[in-house]
Amino acid sequence: MARAQTAYLNRAEVPARKALQSALNELGFKLTLDDAYAPFETKGYLPCTYDGEDAGFDLRFGAAEAASDKLSAALDGRDVAMKFRWGGDPREQFAAVAVCAALADKFGAIIHEPEQDKLLTLDELHATARKLAASL
Repeated sequence: MARAQTAYLNRAEVPARKALQSALNELGFKLTLDDAYAPFETKGYLPCTYDGEDAGFDLRFGAAEAASDKLSAALDGRDVAMKFRWGGDPREQFAAVAVCAALADKFGAIIHEPEQDKLLTLDELHATARKLAASL
């Protein structure tokens, strides 16, 4: 099972915490981002809360770099990479996938799973997040 995803966005579209939290709320994900989230400044573990329990993940910002022809064609000028990593806890995976779904839905992000060199659709992200939430 993959334990990493990267969201690629245009620099101007990288959301502040309030906008990202609002997008999560609109999608119906009961996930709360910690106030430590700061675009381009967050580096390392980002605490999140789901149903009163820790559900954080590792987040790092960087420059977009295409690792494959498939990804290169999809970037279409997106210049920022938000790299998500999580451990074996399903809450961590849920949190990362939910945030990626919100980024794709509201901020024009494309989501890439590097292990399989696969671009994930918004429908796939929603389905995965809902399946994980139902199992928690």
